[in-house]
Amino acid sequence: MSRLLSGLSAEHRARLMELAHDVAFASGARIFEEGGKADRFWIIRTGSVTLDMRVPGRRPAVIETLGPGELLGWSWLFPPGGWHLGAEALSPVRAHEFESEVVRQLCRDDTRLGYELVLACAQAMGHRLQSARTRLLDLYGPYGTSLPGH
Repeated sequence: MSRLLSGLSAEHRARLMELAHDVAFASGARIFEEGGKADRFWIIRTGSVTLDMRVPGRRPAVIETLGPGELLGWSWLFPPGGWHLGAEALSPVRAHEFESEVVRQLCRDDTRLGYELVLACAQAMGHRLQSARTRLLDLYGPYGTSLPGH
């Protein structure tokens, strides 16, 4: 079970999953581009996806690799929603896909479910922010740079 879904009660998990439909992406497929419209999100079932960030004058920097059970995309939470990173299938991927407006409406209708879902997404956001910071320091920081607390 995904970390996102495990943060929901059984009833809320079932209600959210009623909205899912299964999708597949071939290896190398661009799932979304940084700055593009964030109108959906996925829970990865199989395969892996890299998250990348544009860096002026360089190739996009891979920030993190996601695998089964992980949330792909959180920018949909904040309308009008634009992707903060890009995503590419590293291998063939199967995922549950959710349309953001339908999920946001469910959250408005059931505020407890909305609260649980936002908390679960916030955990993923915090983790991604830390991963991005660490990765960018690894790639572009001066040698010997260390993060506080590490």
